[in-house]
Amino acid sequence: MSTMDPTEVFRQEASELFEVLEGALLDLGQRPDDRELVDSAFRALHTIKGSGAMFGFDKVASFTHEFETAFDRVRKGEIKPTQELISVALAAKDYIRALIEDPQSTDDVIGDAILADLKRFVFPDQPATPVAEITEAPPLAPAGSTPAGWHLYLEFESHILRNGSNPLDLLEDLCKLGPCFVVPVTDGIPFLDEMDPEDCYLKWDVKLHAACDKDAIDDVFMFVSDEMKLTLSPLEQVEAPAPMPLFQLLDEEPAPVVEMPAPVVQVAPAPVAAQPVAKAEPKAESNPKPEAKRDDRGIATVRVQAERLDELMDRVGELVIAQARLTQLASSGSDLSIKMIAEEIERLASSLRDTTMGARMVPIGSLFGRFRRLIHDLSRDLSKPVEFVTTGEDTELDKTMIECLADPLVHLIRNAIDHGIEDTATRSANGKTEPGRIELAAVHSGAQVLVTVKDNGGGLNTARIRAKAEEQGLIAAGAVLTDHEIHQFLFHPGFSTAQTISALSGRGVGMDVVKRTIENMRGTIDLSTKPGQGTTVTLRLPLTLAIIEGLLIRVGEGRYIIPLSAVEECIELTAEDERSRGRNFLNVRGNLVPFLRLREIMDASGTPDRHQKTIIISTGETHVGLVADQIIGNHQTVIKSLSKLHSDVTIFSGATILGDGTAALILDVAQLVALAQSKVEKQHISEAA
Repeated sequence: MSTMDPTEVFRQEASELFEVLEGALLDLGQRPDDRELVDSAFRALHTIKGSGAMFGFDKVASFTHEFETAFDRVRKGEIKPTQELISVALAAKDYIRALIEDPQSTDDVIGDAILADLKRFVFPDQPATPVAEITEAPPLAPAGSTPAGWHLYLEFESHILRNGSNPLDLLEDLCKLGPCFVVPVTDGIPFLDEMDPEDCYLKWDVKLHAACDKDAIDDVFMFVSDEMKLTLSPLEQVEAPAPMPLFQLLDEEPAPVVEMPAPVVQVAPAPVAAQPVAKAEPKAESNPKPEAKRDDRGIATVRVQAERLDELMDRVGELVIAQARLTQLASSGSDLSIKMIAEEIERLASSLRDTTMGARMVPIGSLFGRFRRLIHDLSRDLSKPVEFVTTGEDTELDKTMIECLADPLVHLIRNAIDHGIEDTATRSANGKTEPGRIELAAVHSGAQVLVTVKDNGGGLNTARIRAKAEEQGLIAAGAVLTDHEIHQFLFHPGFSTAQTISALSGRGVGMDVVKRTIENMRGTIDLSTKPGQGTTVTLRLPLTLAIIEGLLIRVGEGRYIIPLSAVEECIELTAEDERSRGRNFLNVRGNLVPFLRLREIMDASGTPDRHQKTIIISTGETHVGLVADQIIGNHQTVIKSLSKLHSDVTIFSGATILGDGTAALILDVAQLVALAQSKVEKQHISEAA
């Protein structure tokens, strides 16, 4: 059985902590007085620092320590988190991420510059000096007085080592507060044959000679406070001993435990532990009451490699294919017992398919959260105040869909801010008092998920889009087109209405990438706009790219699959429709719908069936009919990718294996609709001529 690389585990956990840290920093920009956000950011930093040191990322631990030290003034309430400070803190977060994910791409000069900027905002009254200088000296008593201190007795839970915490590291952090006299207590160590090497049996008696407050000690044990018993009492005014190596005492004779002088104070849980804790750092909770609940949640959640889920989905797909073959064999025979077994296996396979697909489902909120930073940075760079609102974060989508959806949404959001939302002066002139607004929403709609990106900007300039299309020769001057058809030119490669080329737009390589990606996901994209009020882009996506419900049809001797989510209705091709071969239009309840004869497209041999069927499919607002010889019925379709040799065959999006072992090609609805539209345009041109 393969095991994950520990450093890879750290990278995954650090990625989750970075999301927590970035979210807390961005929220601080909106709510600078929220103590919970400051504590959440500080906990994330502290965990990254400790885990980085444990896994050998020394530069990460060192830089994060400096970042944490400077940011501590915010935590203590000495300064307010300004927008400038938040921007530098986000840059520091990016640098730490680079140190973990790609250390070769970073340079110490960048880190030093970030720390210098951070110190400039945190310590505005001090001359510019390296940030490291402010971290060396522990908090001491005023000059001329003998420092007081604390007497501590540390007793950790036996399982603390298994949770990744090292008591020796905690003692080292304690020594940074001031001179320490540490004595290990060994009376709890069992005989060798009774000893578990993963358990901790030592306790420690510590005298800390430093005039620090109790909160400073609480901070050292912040993440293990629910896994230890800590008692302490104040030391009287004593002469501080000369500093000596901390662990030199381990070679000496253990001293007896000193009786705790009164009064003994039981340390309360650290105040920050009462705040909401991110899932990636469960050890930060220190309230003992919900401990059982936390343990249950830890047992119920397992981190699984994505490759294993993909492999499981492949096995389930093969099982579905085998089950379809068994069902077909059972239906062709007369043995009732075989039919009963086939029905039972079909039920179990369907249940296993749904369970496996559910395990691959991820809340789309994990994707939405990534765009907060993008909008923050664009708003700052373009000097356009923008609010970001999300709804439907709990809507679930296949993890593969989530990964594919990231880039299209980036392009749509960038376009919305750069092209859609006006600058402050223009909005004021148009009577818009509210700031710019980007709404990102997701909702289930049948077997699809609708993802919308909406802005409250000026809307699309239809006249400019048409003029640009005529300039590039995409349409003839004076051609009659609806606004919807004109807006589709935005998805044409190289098309852009930007006046100048900038780092954000102007080259026309954004929206065509969006459309191509969405179509590769078997989705569609719709545009709607209101002049002066804004634009809404709607993405219609299937729930998964692995298994779909399809409609199995026959054309000649071949069988094909149409995604059931695209099918509107099925009607019979009448004799009147047959006689109108030149026009290829159906009259569906008073609406003219163009249709394609699949026998002609597939070049099928033989005589067409006498009663042909028409399947009405739709993509967005466009409807097209597909004429087939026979509609066989519903089919649970396991999608298989086509080879590179078939990459130029655009009307097929994949293939599947039927119950009899033969293959059926899956029709690409978007490409068929585009083909029908091109035929209609050619027909109009020929009639006009």
